[in-house]
Amino acid sequence: MKILLPIFYLPPISWFAVFLKVENEVVLEQCENFPKQTYRNRANIYGANGRLSLIIPTRHTGRRVMKETEISHRENWQQLHWKSIKTAYQSSPYFEFYEEKLEKIFEFKTDSLIKFNLNALKIIQDILKTEKAYSLNNEYVKIPFEENYREKFSAKKETEFEMEEYYQTFSDKLGFEKDLSILDLICNKGPETLTYLQNIDTKPI
Repeated sequence: MKILLPIFYLPPISWFAVFLKVENEVVLEQCENFPKQTYRNRANIYGANGRLSLIIPTRHTGRRVMKETEISHRENWQQLHWKSIKTAYQSSPYFEFYEEKLEKIFEFKTDSLIKFNLNALKIIQDILKTEKAYSLNNEYVKIPFEENYREKFSAKKETEFEMEEYYQTFSDKLGFEKDLSILDLICNKGPETLTYLQNIDTKPI
């Protein structure tokens, strides 16, 4: 089945469950107008005070197509995001095993939001030992031929995907946080990440 997925920054667990399904032929959406307050430039991690949003600042150039969206480098957001991730996950079971590879995500230099996100995806796939192929679309189609997942992942409301609870670094204190960035799953579940993803029902609701 052909699936149309948005291009996210360190995507949520549910996105990866759809992306890695063996039967899904993935097309990534690069021609849509860039929507604000979505996972296209934000990722949620689990910090000491609960859910924490890491947001990539974008430049307001007047161009609002996703593939033309540029990153703002006025502040050192890469260093800040990496510091937040280290603080959040350094005591998690598997962070030290993946720290070196994860740090490379934030050493990558580009002005393009899509290039940054796709490079991060490549590194995550390397960590997961997966080689899922995908293509990029060439034009925006309002009602696409593919199964449309562009609006399936909301950064503003609770996920519609069901997933089992797992141990998180701060869950004893603050409870389970559902459908965070794939980083949360990798740092807490390590080699069991793929099995966990395979057990998520990804059919559209």
